[in-house]
Amino acid sequence: MTALICGSMAYDTMMRFEGRFREHILPDQIHKLNVSFYVPRMRRNFGGCAGNIAYNLKLLGGHGLIMATVGHDFGPYAKWMAQHGLADTYLMTLPDEFTAQAFITSDLDNNQITAFHPGAMNYSYLTKVSDTKGIKFGIVGPDSRQAMLEHAQQFAEIGVPFIFDLGQAMPLFNGEDLRSFINRAAWVAFNDYEASVVSERTGWSLEEIAKLLEQQNVFFRFLRVNYAFHSAQMDPVREELLLSLKGIRPRKAKLPFYSTVTGKRVEGPELGPDYWWQNVRHRAVLRLTLCRGEFQEISLPL
Repeated sequence: MTALICGSMAYDTMMRFEGRFREHILPDQIHKLNVSFYVPRMRRNFGGCAGNIAYNLKLLGGHGLIMATVGHDFGPYAKWMAQHGLADTYLMTLPDEFTAQAFITSDLDNNQITAFHPGAMNYSYLTKVSDTKGIKFGIVGPDSRQAMLEHAQQFAEIGVPFIFDLGQAMPLFNGEDLRSFINRAAWVAFNDYEASVVSERTGWSLEEIAKLLEQQNVFFRFLRVNYAFHSAQMDPVREELLLSLKGIRPRKAKLPFYSTVTGKRVEGPELGPDYWWQNVRHRAVLRLTLCRGEFQEISLPL
């Protein structure tokens, strides 16, 4: 089954500041901020939501086609796609634009300062779902505002079910927009913060959204806990959790498995009870896997 993945294609330039931002940003001088950080380490990665999803779908044995707009500087990314078997069938190159680019500087506390240039992504609405063939499934991921609205409408018009993944595009949409996305999508993917914002902007409580999904025969599940994962609040449940996981018998993985505990590929036998405790207790190492294009976090539908 072929999936059409609508979303951003971008270069991510990652820089590391070997200090702490808080030591150089004075709270009482924030109104006239003018700072510069020396970053001795830098790397450039192939990113963008559509690119990451398509690559990871391929790792899982699926087939995804990317629909996006890119700029005149896309050559290195295009070469990487060809090397990894990703088709450029529905990529549109705009010769007068740069490919979207994120410039991310992190400090020793993993705080980040990011600048994002949308470039060719501003014109992604020029691509049309109706121009595709053989598509059975779709994803509307973070992209330009107009493209996300139009692609969702186009999927609905041709009767192709799609996932709506709000992600970093959250600031672009008001309550009316979000209600429209939820009504049209077969699945919606939010993390807890995004879900709270969607609830506030739509005027729908999470229970009302769940009722709407139920009416559309869309699977959902609430996770009702009173503690925060990936934090010290997990410590009191450690022994109970390890006991409940005691029967796990990990085996060698049949599919490529990239760990958010280590940021590396794992073989499978190491995925015992202690691994899963580390998974829920410690901070997820998303940056290491995302930057290499080997992992895409997708939140479960509400």
